Amino acid sequence: MRFCFWLILAVILSACLALAQEQPAPVAPKTATTQAAAPPPIKLQPDASGVVPAEQIRELVLRAEGKELENEKRQRDYTFIQHEEEHKLDGHGGVKKSESRTSEILEIYGEQVERLTAKDDKPLSAGEAKKEEEKIQKIIDKRKNESEEDRRKRLEKEQKNREEFRKFVAEIADAFNFRLVGSEAIDGRDTWVLEGEPRPGYEPKQRGAKMLSKFQGRVWIDKGEAQWVKLDIVAIDTLSFGFVLARIHKGTRVLVEQTKVNDEVWLPKHIQFHLDARIALFKGYNEDVEVNFRDYKKFRTTTKMTVVGEEIREP
Repeated sequence: MRFCFWLILAVILSACLALAQEQPAPVAPKTATTQAAAPPPIKLQPDASGVVPAEQIRELVLRAEGKELENEKRQRDYTFIQHEEEHKLDGHGGVKKSESRTSEILEIYGEQVERLTAKDDKPLSAGEAKKEEEKIQKIIDKRKNESEEDRRKRLEKEQKNREEFRKFVAEIADAFNFRLVGSEAIDGRDTWVLEGEPRPGYEPKQRGAKMLSKFQGRVWIDKGEAQWVKLDIVAIDTLSFGFVLARIHKGTRVLVEQTKVNDEVWLPKHIQFHLDARIALFKGYNEDVEVNFRDYKKFRTTTKMTVVGEEIREP
């Protein structure tokens, strides 16, 4: 399941209308004197022919990209509970095996860390729980004892990844033809519904952006905040990548929903996807997966955790 979940998030969500999860450097919190006024909502208005101009839609998509980058930065201020259900399918689409995992996502030295708390809706055994605590403690010790040189190299690598994602994000609005297909209320919020298809003949500037032509889908964007609320994405062709010859087959689909938390940030609420993939031409994945997120709590510098008998104050 770990391969499937991160494959979907890292490849499909990044590659399609979901806006790549960049990790910008921390910035000082805004104050009443420095906070910029929110830009006015974008109104999609048809021209004389009854069609919404592409420039208006592109402006909306670009603003949604910026919003998502802001959300990713703020998400690191939250801990939450993640529940995954995986249903392995047979050749006829029937369920042959099901399992679930419940995890607590913690914030440790600026890094999100998963601590497994239950399997198949049952608490972990004493031995399994101990292994999870030891894993957390190992991470804490590693960060606590990290040398200045190792820290510098790690931060440089993170910065390089951020720049690569930034360039990738810049291509999304250009790689697709978006069109307005309607409006819809989701959880009481009015949204624009856009449909995106790969733009014929588009030449990607970044190597990773080549995968964009393999997907199409719909995105629901909040009218007032230009924030994407829902995504429905499907692979329209087989995607091959990596030195292990991993393949995502045509028909792989993912549905993502977000919710507004604390009136300040949009965070994942529900992910549902069907995965048809193969690794190294041997190991196949044919699964239906659901991931639900709940109990978002804002992380504060005074938060304490007890790990393997030791009280840890988060930096």
